Amino acid sequence: MSSLASDMPRNMPAAGNYGMLFVRPTTYYTLSLMKKYLFLLLFFLPFMNSAAQTVTVLGAEDGKPVADVAVYNEARTQFCYTSPSGKASLSGFRAGQPVFFQHFSYERVSYTPEELEEAGWVIHLNTKTFEVEEFIVSANRWEQKSEEVPNYISTIALPSVRMQNPQTAADLVSLNADVFVQKSQLGGGSPMLRGFATNRVLINIDGVRLNNAIYREGNIQNIISLDPLVIERTEIIFGPGATMYGSDALGGVMDFHTKRALYSTGDSVYLKAEALARYSSAAGEQTYHADINAGGRRVAFLSSLTWSDFGDLVMGSRTHPEYLRNEYQTRIGNRDSIVMNSNPLRQVASGYSQLNTMNRIRFKAGRNFDINIANHYSRLSDVPRYDRLIQVRNGTLRYGDWYYGPQIWMMTSSSVHYNNANAAFDEARLTVARQDYRESRHDRKINDKQLNEQFEKVGIWSVNLDFDKTPGKNKNLVYYGAEYVRNNIHSTADTRDILTGETVPAGSRYPNGKNIYNSAALYGGYKFNPGSRFTVNTGIRYNFVSLRSEIADNSFYDFPFTTIESANSAVTCAAGATFRPDDKTGLTVNLSTGFRAPNLDDLGKVFESAPGVLVVPNPGLKPEYLYNIDVGATRELGKMLLTDASLFFSYLDNAMVRREFLFNGQPTFEYLGEESTVYAMVNAGYALIYGTQLKAELRPSSLLRIKSSLTITGGHDNDNVPLRHVPPVFGATHVIFERSVIRTDLYAVYNGCVTYERLAPSERDKAYMYAADENGNPWSPGWFTLNFKTFFNIGNRLDLTAGVENILDLRYRPYSSGIASPGRNIIFSARVRI
Repeated sequence: MSSLASDMPRNMPAAGNYGMLFVRPTTYYTLSLMKKYLFLLLFFLPFMNSAAQTVTVLGAEDGKPVADVAVYNEARTQFCYTSPSGKASLSGFRAGQPVFFQHFSYERVSYTPEELEEAGWVIHLNTKTFEVEEFIVSANRWEQKSEEVPNYISTIALPSVRMQNPQTAADLVSLNADVFVQKSQLGGGSPMLRGFATNRVLINIDGVRLNNAIYREGNIQNIISLDPLVIERTEIIFGPGATMYGSDALGGVMDFHTKRALYSTGDSVYLKAEALARYSSAAGEQTYHADINAGGRRVAFLSSLTWSDFGDLVMGSRTHPEYLRNEYQTRIGNRDSIVMNSNPLRQVASGYSQLNTMNRIRFKAGRNFDINIANHYSRLSDVPRYDRLIQVRNGTLRYGDWYYGPQIWMMTSSSVHYNNANAAFDEARLTVARQDYRESRHDRKINDKQLNEQFEKVGIWSVNLDFDKTPGKNKNLVYYGAEYVRNNIHSTADTRDILTGETVPAGSRYPNGKNIYNSAALYGGYKFNPGSRFTVNTGIRYNFVSLRSEIADNSFYDFPFTTIESANSAVTCAAGATFRPDDKTGLTVNLSTGFRAPNLDDLGKVFESAPGVLVVPNPGLKPEYLYNIDVGATRELGKMLLTDASLFFSYLDNAMVRREFLFNGQPTFEYLGEESTVYAMVNAGYALIYGTQLKAELRPSSLLRIKSSLTITGGHDNDNVPLRHVPPVFGATHVIFERSVIRTDLYAVYNGCVTYERLAPSERDKAYMYAADENGNPWSPGWFTLNFKTFFNIGNRLDLTAGVENILDLRYRPYSSGIASPGRNIIFSARVRI
């Protein structure tokens, strides 16, 4: 039961030695792919005939066809979507077995083919009163009714995605206004969940974990490797997800499910194609996307291509002049020059480009086997590190260059779904994946010809084996599985003369020898219903994590060790319950534990986190453990108001935090020509994180929907020091009008302030990113934006969207971010479907 849906790049060097699967993103290659899609489209069009058993799906209110309704049997061995005319072939469905019809805007229904025949092969769907997802996949890796899940889970609905047009996957997860996203540069986005971020939250795509052994404690941008235009469904688990997902899942899990290749359920080829073009004014964004699905009865193929180009981002024109980009660095001839910016609102050196492709093939091997093979590829151009480029030292800009080299991620995965009930399981799924990830950092001080370069390569193998079983005829569920992940990390560095091109070896970011990180786990859970209104969920997991890192050349830093070894094990568990005293009320309580073993970035990294602050390895670092409780309540008041509230409290024991440290017995160290204070990751006593998440949705009429959300989080360690990734109060309020083919959304997004007293010490060291209070201390001011979006559908084949973000053109910078957010931003997009 798998998840249900949900000109060229500038400064983009050659792909490098990535093997045959890596391709050079040239204009010729892009055009050739587009020609391939067009050829497939023209080839398959003659075969698009109506099947003998065809059902028509209409909206109950307006009687118009409903496109993109998921039509499937209980085992999901038959699956298709309705066409723009609301039709779907049912010739592949068996008599007597229910056929399910599910759409993000309508109530789910099921009928047998015999019942459909009696109804004249026409059904009518009723619009959902509230935007509540009925089924959840991410809680235990198998589909489960949302009312039976004790976790607080946010599902990002497809109508919101199509209306809001997120530019990146980082923007996508923030759509429900319950995930805070930090950005150091335009080509970035680091989600924060319940006071945790980066290597304390887990990213999962199609059942494969993205987190690797160099996910850092500082802000990261790996999530933008995912293409939001192929993500069909997004579920965000808040709180520890360690029982099902292992180490790193302390603050939560972001679970992404991409489009699947779909079989034909009739006698003709099933063909579905989409294309999108989008423009936004604040960064001059241009995005183009195309995908095509061709499916027979036993074989299906899906291919997708997305290309985006972003220019320099323009900030708002009102408030906070300290964020202006009054000057910038550039090369004139063979010299660095600082130039006055003719338009200080333009954040010079913030633009980048990105290419994403996805290819899938799916085939049925016999009656019970469903095999999926998928390849994801993402390549970013050079991405300027904007927050470093605005640093000032001795009255002048500190850096002449600071940029990330091309961030490249490729994943090839194969999953085998076996559906044949027996004594051990009803369904089984094996997922094997290989990921290759590359990143690099390049920085140079102003008027210095030496460019420091660091290169990281990570190869990741992972295997997941999952089973589920429903004993007897009851609704109880047993699920269990195993996981193995292996990371191989290669880290090198050099210093390059930008005038001559000559390079010499330099100290790498991680140990420059062999680095191997292993993780293995066994897990299981049990869901049972003591009564019709009471559900209990339990789970347990055994984790083992090991790391061996070798320093092949110790001449650069003269560490007092040449090997770092770590081996840790832990048992994590969870127990939760849901109680539904009536059809309008739901109560939940969930107790869970989490575990995070130190990875290579925690144990073995050398880097400058802020001016004059050097972080060094600490081989003695130990794991941290989280103990969490959250309680929640939902209540429907008539058919007009839905309220949802959750309270959480987390105790982080042995917390890994950055503190002052001694290197070879000294508190300072000369790094890249500067005397720096030494810091390292250490285990503090404990940390407390607590807060609430509130949501409400009002339906004063069938045409109007008002929804609002608010998240309040607090946290500190045992010394009462604020935690870095605890965001300010944030939320959003939407007023949505929807009628048939038209949908409009007038909404406000708002953030509270973070005073100097509430800033973590590591943030106080970055005064260049913040405004100054009346005492001259850094702080993060509160802000809000007023925005408007509209969506118009023409014949279920053409979607037109337009909108204006930040209508008041306010200048603001979200907490911990190094780049100011867009000023007034006008967005247009068109999506065509066949």
